Amino acid sequence: MTGDFTFRLLARDGAARRGRLATAHGTVETPAFMPVGTAATVKAMRPEDVAATGAEIILANTYHLMLRPTAERIAALGGLHRFMNWPGPILTDSGGYQVMSLAKLRQIDEQGVAFRSHIDGARVVLSPERSIEIQHLLGTDITMAFDECTPFPAEAAAARQSMELSMRWAARSKAAYRTRPGHGLFGIVQGSVYPDLRRHSAAALAEIGFDGYAVGGLAVGEGQERMFAVLDETLPALPVDRPRYLMGVGKPGDIIGAVRRGVDMFDCVLPTRSGRTAQAFTRRGTVNLRNARHAADPRPLDAECGCATCRDYGRAYLHHLVRAEEILGPMLLTAHNLRYYADLMAGLREAIERGGVEDFAAEAAAREEEGDIPPI
Repeated sequence: MTGDFTFRLLARDGAARRGRLATAHGTVETPAFMPVGTAATVKAMRPEDVAATGAEIILANTYHLMLRPTAERIAALGGLHRFMNWPGPILTDSGGYQVMSLAKLRQIDEQGVAFRSHIDGARVVLSPERSIEIQHLLGTDITMAFDECTPFPAEAAAARQSMELSMRWAARSKAAYRTRPGHGLFGIVQGSVYPDLRRHSAAALAEIGFDGYAVGGLAVGEGQERMFAVLDETLPALPVDRPRYLMGVGKPGDIIGAVRRGVDMFDCVLPTRSGRTAQAFTRRGTVNLRNARHAADPRPLDAECGCATCRDYGRAYLHHLVRAEEILGPMLLTAHNLRYYADLMAGLREAIERGGVEDFAAEAAAREEEGDIPPI
């Protein structure tokens, strides 16, 4: 582990940015997509196979790892990188979203959140200080400030109260964070769909000062148009020289639109979850391998894809694996989907470098609208 935590902008095309993020465990070319390894594993994938898709950084989850096997156990075993055999950069989210979505009997106050574990019902208390401590024990490259993920929909008054609590927690997260070479701390912008609250949150975080800035509380039901409107208000208020991370957003069209607006990093369970439910992403839209139309189709999922799934297996075989409920099916589809996402990000980076991101977006939309071509 060497070097400082740095972010360099290499090219711009309008608001779109091409950058390079340096961390203790390697560099990340941006815009970048982070496969989700919630419980120290990207489901259905070996770490070396995740790397082979082109992914350079993954995401793990504070909430899940604090409950099982515990951050203290992982630290005693050499840290999260060694524990899960992933040598590259790791970002851990703070646990705030999972407290909202999974935990039982939540009680939120100024100090933090007390809740019952969804695993065994044990009482757990998570505060900004404890969240930062857990992420330090895990040894991850990017630590996220602890926040409250505002539910959607929310009235303006409730959204303001939630956002202001998150800003106070952000300041406590910064105070608890221990600076180390190659490691960084990101703040999280909240404020629901209210532009004034988003701008207020962004300004408050910039005043505290973070190594990167995330936009949270989106992709929770507000729709693409509203999400893009929030980004249009939020991103110009963030420091230009720090990476920008849109949390939990993963539909290809959403990613392309967010990159055009200046987002650098993404994560989402969509490509891996879809791989486990027979959905494959291709350059002409999604393919459902459960459909009978694929039963005798020898073609690859995507003739332009260079992954092993597309190189070595046809749709008929993948359809068979899905219908027979063989575990190889989710493995092959997940590997393909992650390669699709890595290729999407590589294409966006190349387009920004040559000043063609608008053409890239238009072509991607046209190809998906054309749809998957039926077998002859």
